[in-house]
Amino acid sequence: MTIAVTGSIATDHLMRFPGRFSEQLLADHLQKVSLSFLVDDLVIHRGGVAGNMAYAIGVLGGNPTLVGAAGSDFADYREWLESAGVDCSHVLISKTAYTARFVCTSDEDMAQIASFYPGAMSEARDIALADVVSRTGTPELVIIGANDPDAMFLHTDECRKLGLAFAADPSQQLARLSGDEIRRLIDGATYLFTNDYEWDLLLKKTGWSEAEVMRQIGLRVTTLGPKGVDLVSSDGTFIHVGVVPETHRDDPTGIGDAFRAGFLTGRSAGLSLERAAQLASLVAVLVLEAPGPQEWTWDRGVAVQRLTDAYGTEAGEEISSALGATAAPGTAAR
Repeated sequence: MTIAVTGSIATDHLMRFPGRFSEQLLADHLQKVSLSFLVDDLVIHRGGVAGNMAYAIGVLGGNPTLVGAAGSDFADYREWLESAGVDCSHVLISKTAYTARFVCTSDEDMAQIASFYPGAMSEARDIALADVVSRTGTPELVIIGANDPDAMFLHTDECRKLGLAFAADPSQQLARLSGDEIRRLIDGATYLFTNDYEWDLLLKKTGWSEAEVMRQIGLRVTTLGPKGVDLVSSDGTFIHVGVVPETHRDDPTGIGDAFRAGFLTGRSAGLSLERAAQLASLVAVLVLEAPGPQEWTWDRGVAVQRLTDAYGTEAGEEISSALGATAAPGTAAR
């Protein structure tokens, strides 16, 4: 079944600061902060939350359809995604704007300071999910990822109107959304994805209690960084899954997208919540160990062994069986 992935399509300009941001920020003077960080390097990668998730779903053997807006400079990116099994036929190409840009600096603690230029992304509001459904059929799930805010509202409203199951993943846009807007985005969601900071921010902005949020959604998926992930169902079921141990760290950009892609691919393949979260944790750590959000390698044998080492033989076997032979072994960045 198809997973329709809506959200930003961007190129990532990633830099590394050889120090700690926390040591440069003065708590009593944040209102007049004026800093420039001399960085060690600059790399440019394909990214954007929708691009990252669609790529990972494709690599894992899923059936992703990318729904978003890009510029005329998207041709090489399109070829890359299609080689990973991503349907890009529903990407709107702007006649006036370039593909969005994400500019991010990470310090030695993997803390990040970033800016995002929307560019063509602002035209995503012109895409109708009804057109996607009429051309490719009803998707199993629609991911409402961080995007042009108007597009996020329109896609969410359309999911409700068309009866499409959707995952709410407002992530980076939470900072600019009002409480009313956040409530509008998550009402009726099958899944709500946030990290722990975003979850606290969501509660503060909406004024809702956790119980009130849970009455609006089916499952809360809250990632906790090195502490793993909490899964909380509307029926009160609670599951905690720890992380897959990392071999090293390279760049954290896109690990949240990787987790979501792994989790939803696992669910689509019939995995339980726990097993899907375990697969997701592996995909996330593979991205953490790579130099960019789509520069990671999938090796089936290595993946199963790492899952077995982290969660036990039964977990490794169940996840391997669910994925079948669809994920392309050795898939990596060119």
